[in-house]
Amino acid sequence: MKMMKVLAAALVALGLTAGAVMASVEDQIRERISPVGEVCLEGEDCGTAEPAAASSDGPRSGEDVYAAACQSCHASGVAGAPVFGEADAWSDRVDKGMETLVSHAINGFNAMPAKGGCSSCSDEEIQAAVEHMVDEVQ
Repeated sequence: MKMMKVLAAALVALGLTAGAVMASVEDQIRERISPVGEVCLEGEDCGTAEPAAASSDGPRSGEDVYAAACQSCHASGVAGAPVFGEADAWSDRVDKGMETLVSHAINGFNAMPAKGGCSSCSDEEIQAAVEHMVDEVQ
């Protein structure tokens, strides 16, 4: 009889522990699948948050664009990209002319995607980055 009481007490304790663990797991699941934001349509009252101001600083410099977008491939020559500062790697490309280089950079060429994958870069910024890279080898 004493053994039955001990077993019953152990089962009750196990049940309470399992219930607490399950509640914790459910809370974690709810947290993971909760929305990360809200959509606010123009004209709706969505609280006091102000829209982000558009940057009016103008286009980024070629050096800034290179550091932000181009460097990931052109620093090491990923997928055949000419390495920044290596004149031999750039000579044939430079011979084709700046217009061709800029066109390839904007539209993509061989393994390089359009704008080098920098969808936030303007054509003017891409041109500045190309000029920055070419200036380094001339």
